[in-house]
Amino acid sequence: MGKGDCGIAHHSEMRKVQTMRSNFILFTTDQQRADHVGCYGNPVLRTPHIDSIAATGQRFDHFYVASPVCMANRASLMTGCMPSVHGVRSNGIPLPLRRTTMCDLLRAAGYHTALIGKAHLQNMTGRPPEAPRPQINNALVPPPYELSESEKGMWADGSYENEDLRCWSQHRHNVERPYYGFDHVEICTMHGDVVHGDYYWWLKDRVADADSLRGPNNAAPDERYVLPQAYRTRVPEELYPTRYIEERTLAYLDQAADAHQPFMLHCSFPDPHHPFTPPGRYWNMYDPAQISVPPSLAHNGKRTPAVEALHRERRDGTANVNSTTPFAVTEREAREAIALTYGMIAMIDDAIGNILSRLAKLGLSENTVIIFTSDHGDFMGDHGLMLKAALHYRGLIRVPFIWCDPQISSPGTIGMPASTIDIAPTILERAGLAAYWGIQGESLLSTLRGAPERDRTVIVEEDGHAPTFGLSIPVRARSAVTQRHRLTIYAETDWVELYDLEADPHEITNLDEEVSAISRRADMFERLARRLTELADRQPFPTGRA
Repeated sequence: MGKGDCGIAHHSEMRKVQTMRSNFILFTTDQQRADHVGCYGNPVLRTPHIDSIAATGQRFDHFYVASPVCMANRASLMTGCMPSVHGVRSNGIPLPLRRTTMCDLLRAAGYHTALIGKAHLQNMTGRPPEAPRPQINNALVPPPYELSESEKGMWADGSYENEDLRCWSQHRHNVERPYYGFDHVEICTMHGDVVHGDYYWWLKDRVADADSLRGPNNAAPDERYVLPQAYRTRVPEELYPTRYIEERTLAYLDQAADAHQPFMLHCSFPDPHHPFTPPGRYWNMYDPAQISVPPSLAHNGKRTPAVEALHRERRDGTANVNSTTPFAVTEREAREAIALTYGMIAMIDDAIGNILSRLAKLGLSENTVIIFTSDHGDFMGDHGLMLKAALHYRGLIRVPFIWCDPQISSPGTIGMPASTIDIAPTILERAGLAAYWGIQGESLLSTLRGAPERDRTVIVEEDGHAPTFGLSIPVRARSAVTQRHRLTIYAETDWVELYDLEADPHEITNLDEEVSAISRRADMFERLARRLTELADRQPFPTGRA
């Protein structure tokens, strides 16, 4: 039956079609760079279960985020649009409820849609924004609150507090559903051993005084580590958030196997994000002394102004090492961060292995597309830095993307650049569904099925949510990335970066002012301009001729 027939099919016929449709499991991790997976060439980290997905599927070698921060890129994953279009330009801006998501379309087509884990499509912390408000001329009358934004009633179309800690602290919050297209929601907010949301109340059902196990103030002593935001949690492995997500995913699959309805399950882990708190045996699984650091960490040559500003802050004691903004690290701190991150990833890999085993046991493997990716990376010692911000080094913007499809029997590696915004249209086409008007990503399905790879330019957008790099306001950056080069410009400064990713994979030498790179600089600026023009918002569709 063709997809055009679905709207007129009888109920029995529709049920038959649905049982023949492929299911989807989308695994996402939080803040995991591409080279922190075994099948992406990591010689130390063992990820056999994630690697097994790649072994029978396809792995994209040049896959980049639309934005290297959580909320913006997660919104791009759900909508297939760039942050400048869906509106989540930075952390701290919720995804408007009126935005169409891929799960809205899947749900409308008869899929059961489920989220287990981290969403981060709305604000979590309950804290005010870090970005300073623009100064208003005191000689002018400010607009009334309801007219203070360019769009009237910006946040008046529903609840934007579903992930807010203040709503979850006293009781289990009832998330309004469908939640961005998800029928079933078991939500995790925050990170490390202080994850909240549904997980927190699951934990409290098992431990009466759950809060006595969590956070740095309750950590077990371990004087070997000096890394900021690293502590040995007292939460045991069986009660850690990764295990919760595994347990609830297994329960969902057991129900899905009997439901005779196709499903789209987003299994979303809050790790390996900081704070660095792998539990139990995962804390000591990797020895920092055996960890290699990025070559750029020890580079003593010319630094970009932004990198130099972060190192200067750490030297003079003004760096905020307990925030989400980047800070400079020593070699020892970088080794510790990588080792603990490997432990968190290893635990996730074990969880994925158990989920894949259950999928096979239930007889669902032959009709389920498995996808693995992350919302963004982490500097992890690149240029002596930790965490993330508008410095688009590949460790931050390049993430794993693996697609394992029972209908595609030829595993391999794809070198064509692709983006987070391409995931939604690829899933929709694979489900036999047309995308909505205004979606910006392109389906990768033909490439996955063997079509020739194309010369593509990927755009990365970032609007900072807090001042950094010694600036008084958040910086705005735009990057154009090809298979060989990256060009980045910064709106608030005259900074420009140009790197040859083939000759200089660690992005140590900025070619922006090199005479020999003038033609390449011009080409990349043209690619940036053309691609930004192509990505200009095309919605809404005209309602008439005029």
